[in-house]
Amino acid sequence: MTSTLITGPTRGLGRAATLAMADRPDGERPDLLLVGRAGKALTEVAAEARARGANVHEIGCDLARLADVRAAAAAVRDLLDTRTVRPLRALIANAGHMSVDTRVATADGYEKTFAVNYLAHAQLIGDLLGSLTEPARIVLLGSNVYSANLGRRIMGVPAAKWRDPVELARPATGDKHPGLNAAGVAYANAKLAILYYAHELQRRAGSGVNVSVFEPGWMPGTGLGREAPPALQAIGRGVARLPGVATPERSGPALASVALDDKWADLRDGAFVVIDKVTEVRPIARDQERERHLWEATARLLQGAGTPGGR
Repeated sequence: MTSTLITGPTRGLGRAATLAMADRPDGERPDLLLVGRAGKALTEVAAEARARGANVHEIGCDLARLADVRAAAAAVRDLLDTRTVRPLRALIANAGHMSVDTRVATADGYEKTFAVNYLAHAQLIGDLLGSLTEPARIVLLGSNVYSANLGRRIMGVPAAKWRDPVELARPATGDKHPGLNAAGVAYANAKLAILYYAHELQRRAGSGVNVSVFEPGWMPGTGLGREAPPALQAIGRGVARLPGVATPERSGPALASVALDDKWADLRDGAFVVIDKVTEVRPIARDQERERHLWEATARLLQGAGTPGGR
């Protein structure tokens, strides 16, 4: 067997996917590289996965700090080089964040939602692409929020408003709170960026690395909204109990399956999987010019992180 890396393994979807992988039979269970914020939650999920039989390595990393992401990638390479873990054949870029205030900047000076959802994973994947053993899979976490369908429009969920990626990475300014609509647009933009990135990554990764995007379904009440006002969090928890709403318990094993199972072995080119079904994205999510420009802008943003005037 091989190793699988997953970011954001401590709660919700990531925790469910991690434990689903740990629950696999001995011959199908990968070594697990858990990349998440160091602390009790990471220690606990690692211990639970070990109790289920998995070989687990915790890699403390704050995805809001690109220096941490680079250090995490270096730690993974060391584990692979010393054969402490088996070859890395799956990377699940699961971690997500939605900042309720788009003025909030990371340590590198970038808008936090865009930085954690997109830039951190682009850094991690770029640093580890050469360490993957083919055939390999990269699974990015997507969302249908990039395009406001009828249901979302009725609920007032905003769609993406694409701009130059350098602008998307820049925190809002001013003394007035930009509001929750701006936060929703920022999240949708980050998820649209992931789709663009997946398509361009596949063009550049080679035939031995398959890139796909997983949409877990609408899961209100999870840790993603932990910065939301208490009233909205309570509403989310209530909606989460309604029939038909996605749950980590269902979508977590499905995410693990996309990363590991033979039935998904031919999934590539940024294919969009909604829980367990390949679904065509809307036309806005395929644009080779935007995809190329995002790739080039991302390289500049990552290179300039932490460098005065580098952005």
